[in-house]
Formats: sequence, structure tokens, C-alpha cells
Amino acid sequence: MSGDSSGLDGAEPGRSQKKGIYYGWYVIAALFFATFVAIGARQGFGVFVKTWEQDWGVTTATISVAAATGWIVNGISQPFVGRLTDIYGGRRVVVLSLLVMSIATMGISLVTNIYGLIALFGFVISFASGGISPATTGVIVARWFEKKRGVAMAVLISGGSVGGMIVVPFLSYVLIEFGWQTAWLMIGGLALAFGVPLLIIVVRSNPGDMGLEIDGEVSDKSPDARIVVRPVGPKFVEKWRDSLNSKPIWQLSIAYFVCGITTASIAVHFVRWAVSEDITTGTAALAFGVLSGINACGVLAIGLLSDRWQRKNLLGAVYLVRAVAFISLFVLPGPIAIWAFAVIGGMSWLATVPLTASLTADVYGVRNLGTLFGFANMAHQLGGAAAVMLFGWAFTAWGSYDVPFAVGAATLIAAGFVSFSIREKQHSVRYVQVPEGGAVDITEPVSDES
Repeated sequence: MSGDSSGLDGAEPGRSQKKGIYYGWYVIAALFFATFVAIGARQGFGVFVKTWEQDWGVTTATISVAAATGWIVNGISQPFVGRLTDIYGGRRVVVLSLLVMSIATMGISLVTNIYGLIALFGFVISFASGGISPATTGVIVARWFEKKRGVAMAVLISGGSVGGMIVVPFLSYVLIEFGWQTAWLMIGGLALAFGVPLLIIVVRSNPGDMGLEIDGEVSDKSPDARIVVRPVGPKFVEKWRDSLNSKPIWQLSIAYFVCGITTASIAVHFVRWAVSEDITTGTAALAFGVLSGINACGVLAIGLLSDRWQRKNLLGAVYLVRAVAFISLFVLPGPIAIWAFAVIGGMSWLATVPLTASLTADVYGVRNLGTLFGFANMAHQLGGAAAVMLFGWAFTAWGSYDVPFAVGAATLIAAGFVSFSIREKQHSVRYVQVPEGGAVDITEPVSDES
């Protein structure tokens, strides 16, 4: 939370008010676009698998090496960029990350073999994209919002859903009409021309940079303002390592590991599975777009509910709904399964992200949120890397994804119950606060209504 004072600009000392549209929403709009481009491009990877197999004479398993390398590298980058965000602020991290990612994405158009793809996508793009992940963007949002944190996180993450809805079908269209090189050149150019300038102009790391307080209170430096200690959660930590001695961070990370298994496998193998079921690449990309469109609405609904209900119950439900979606892939015939998965999976796809990020902030505070959520994201990406490789090997060996999809469904059911087991009412600042005179999070002026 910001340590700046808050009060009323030009009014009696000790009061505060909100003026116009809170600047935090502009910050979210800029981060929304960056997330739209970054996640959309990464989710579009699967569109090109069959084409690269044909152009370079390689197997699905070989292409999976490049994708899995990317998920591993991206996972390793998460605690690193998260820590940089905690120390230096999110603005510098997201700007530099999107700049590098944009240039490298354009460079994919020059790649001529699997080794170039591993080097550029697997290492450069994937490491840089760690800086456009919730480990950084989510931290910025958490520092701008508290009362509406669930909604704010949901709006941010819906950028990834909209990216999947628009970018994946768009990349499929460009691939078919103009070739895969043009597709990567265009998406990288879009990020460089619009995304990077938008971040530079709009984004600020925290409301104190604008003379504001969290949730939009105007700062008042008046010496007459009364000072109060704001209660903190029972597990708020000064040092991030202290959180590792408590259960919630491990429960969240284990469930998020499973989230990575299921989202990464679909991002890379969904189109390839569809082609194996005699469904065209264009239809598969359209189905993924439908999934993402439904998810954009689902994420916003989850955000609204999460500010009213226990987040851990919503998180558990999301994992169980996604399990049903995976079951549909190996139970139903392909032409029916693809749309059943789009609809059912769309209800849950990226909804885990705002819930996991918000829960981490609720339990441990925002001081070290970048580092802590970075570790959770690392678990997510490592799970994704393992799944991408194993799914690729399974398909190459057996010519079917049925067994991997069944394993994915089983892990999702387990993740659902792990999430339900989190004792949110014992650990979250929303339900339990250290009384005045206990641990101190922030001092600030209080309005007369307090």
C-alpha cells in the first residue's frame, strides 16, 4: 500500500474526496492493451505448429521443445521481474519488457529452423514476457486498488481473454492469407507502435507518483491531519521469505501449477488436436476465440463476485469447471467437443489469475507481492512447460491426446479441492485484521467519517 498521506485538496484538513475518474483506471486501460498483445501473441503459438512441422520437417514433439523451453524460461523470470517490481516499481519493468518482446516477436519472421525458434521464442520473448505478466502488472493494480481489487484485477486479466478472442483468429487469418512470417511481423509491430508508447505515457507504479492514495483519495500534506494506524492482515510480511513458512502460499502455488498444466497444453496443442480430428485450423482458431470471448465475460463476473464472496471458493469452483471442459475433449466426438470445450472452458480460463493474485495480496500484503506472486507464476509456468512437452510426446507416440486430456482433468479436480482447503477467513485481511497497536502497515490522515 502507498505510504503517502491523503486528505482534501483545498478543503478542511483531515478530509478526503474523490475527483472525477480515478487515474488507476487509466493505468488499467494501458496495462489491458499490453496484456492483450502479449498474451494474445503467446496463445497464438499453437496456430503455427502444423505449418512449422511441414516447413521444417519436424514433429509435434520437436515443436513442443521450443514451447516448453519458453514456458520454463518465462517461469524462471517471474520471481526475478517480480522482485524488480517490488524494488524499482512496475512501470520501468513493463515498459522495458514490452519493448524487448515487441522487437523479438518481429524477429520471429526471420527464423528458418527449430533452433532459431527455441532461441528467440524460447528464451528472449519468453523471458521478456515475464515482465508483462501478473507478477508485474498485477502488482501495479494491487497498489492502485484495494476496495475494488477483485474487479480491477479482473479487468486487467480480461485483456488476455480479449487477446485470445481477437489475436488468435487474426493470426490464423494472416497465416492462411499471407504466411506465418507476416503474422509475427504484424503482431510485434502492433506492440511496438502502440503498446510501448502507451505504457510510457500512462502507467505509473503507484498512486503516490500522482499525489494520490490507493483507491483515489487526494493526498493532503496538512500538519493538522490526524494520524491513525491502519490494521493489517495476520500474515502480512516484512520479508518475503517469511511467507514460505505458512500454508496459503503453497496451496495457491500448487493449484496454480495445475492451472499452468492446463492452459499451456491448450495454448500449444489445441489447434493440433483439432487438426487431428479433421477440424480446420481456421475453425479451431475461431473456437479458441469463442472460448476467450466467453472468458472475458466470465473473468469480469468472477471479479465482481470476488469482492463480495470468499475468493478461495470461487477459485476452487473455477478449477472444477475447467475439469469438466477437459473431460469433454476425450468423451465427446471432436466436432462437438471443440465447441463444448470453448463454452465450458471459457467460463474458467483466465479466471484463476485475478483470484490467485488478489488472494496473495489479501493474505500477505502488497509490500512483497511481486516476489510472492512471481513464485506462484513460476509454478504455473513450470507446470505448463512439463505439460507442453508431455502432451507433444504423447501425441507423437500414440497419435491421440486422450490420455493427456484425462490427466489434465484429474489434476484440475485435485486443484479444486486444494483451493477449497485454503482457510481464507483465518488468513485474509478482508476477514481478520491485526488490532490497533499490532503490526503496522501504513499511517495516513483519516477523514471525519472514519
